Amino acid sequence: MVITMDTPAEKRAVLIAACLASFLTPFMGSSINIALPSIGAEFAMDAILLNWIATSYLLASAVFLLPAGKFADIYGRKRVFLYGIIIFTVSSLLAALSPNTAFLITVRIFQGIGSSMIFTTGVAILTSVFEPGERGKVLGISVAAVYLGLSLGPFLGGILTEHFGWRGIFLAVVPIGILGAYLTAARITGEWAEAGSERIDLVGSALYAATLIMMIYGLSRLPFVNGMWLIILGIAGLGCFLWWEARVENPVLDISLFKGDKTFAFSNLAALIHYSATFALVFLLSLYLQYIKGMNAQDAGLILVAQPLVMALFSPVAGNVSDRIEPRLVASLGMFITAAGLFLLAFVDNSTGIIYILGCLIIIGFGFALFSSPNTNAIMGSVKKKHYGVASGFTATMRLVGQMMSMGIVMMLFAVYIGDEQINPENFDVFLQSIKTAFIIFTLLCILGIFASLARGSIHHQNH
Repeated sequence: MVITMDTPAEKRAVLIAACLASFLTPFMGSSINIALPSIGAEFAMDAILLNWIATSYLLASAVFLLPAGKFADIYGRKRVFLYGIIIFTVSSLLAALSPNTAFLITVRIFQGIGSSMIFTTGVAILTSVFEPGERGKVLGISVAAVYLGLSLGPFLGGILTEHFGWRGIFLAVVPIGILGAYLTAARITGEWAEAGSERIDLVGSALYAATLIMMIYGLSRLPFVNGMWLIILGIAGLGCFLWWEARVENPVLDISLFKGDKTFAFSNLAALIHYSATFALVFLLSLYLQYIKGMNAQDAGLILVAQPLVMALFSPVAGNVSDRIEPRLVASLGMFITAAGLFLLAFVDNSTGIIYILGCLIIIGFGFALFSSPNTNAIMGSVKKKHYGVASGFTATMRLVGQMMSMGIVMMLFAVYIGDEQINPENFDVFLQSIKTAFIIFTLLCILGIFASLARGSIHHQNH
């Protein structure tokens, strides 16, 4: 079933709704990063448990992204998009009422589920409505909305935390979610379900979820032995998942997308590496600015706004450029610039000036903008319409798995350097060393990602 929306007004309604939803979830993620010290203080969390406030959300998002994408291709992208906004909004309200750590982490999981439904369908709906010649531009605008959420998150999150406590952040997104749900239900009249005759692959979805959970939880348990065993089991689970998907009639992930299509394969690999190298940046610098530099949440948020603000400014331009110039060249240049900024951050210490930090954030923000929109444009332009939901879901999965790998690396370093202690003046030296080590690892990852980005070859957009 496909109900199209062809008039400029209808297309504009889709773009506004998609951008509003694109703003919502990253705003929540980045604003919570700035509030983590306050949450940790209220619930007396150690450094590793504090990471789970962020990681539980990301893990739930990643687990449900691919099944949600397939579900949207079968039953309708608008329907899944709307339900995702509702779940996200309700769980945000419940998070504001959290009485303890366990309850907060639980509702963060439901937030992640809602987020997966939003992200996997938002890009797919835009790709369904807009033709290849204008797709890069609108995807750039959508990415800009993501980065606007990221940029306002630390700043507004800092203000909310400083004046209303961390619970104010969760309450602030509720009216935005209500508005997004209204626009989607009342103004978007189209529906897209090109795979309506197919069925949901429940076995594949379960294998996919189990694989991700074992690998990500295993990362969080490193360097302990049980962490290594969980990762090994996760790799075995991945093999079982791929074996099953190659044989089932209606797979949750069509393996043929990777066969003979190195654009789709290497573009997703590049996204995985890039997010693995960059996501923990805000988390680490938020802790660095508040613990090492002694800033309050509001001032730290004002510093951290630099990177996503630059992303928001340049993403539409980069997306537009990728409609005319090979996306692999634009994206590869972006990853090189990002690597340079991460390398500079590996030299931070107690005496590093704020101007230096700002300069690094601006460099990374510019590199990220050059990478993200062209890379997404290349991926969505390489698949058929009936696969838009799955392609969007898989791309978002690579993003979130990369983000979790980034946090997993930080968890592992915290476990090695700090252990199960709370961050305090007595361990500031080893805390700082863990940050420097993380940025060295992230730089090396980004350099590896440049080769993956270039390996995709020349890309020619086609209207599938």
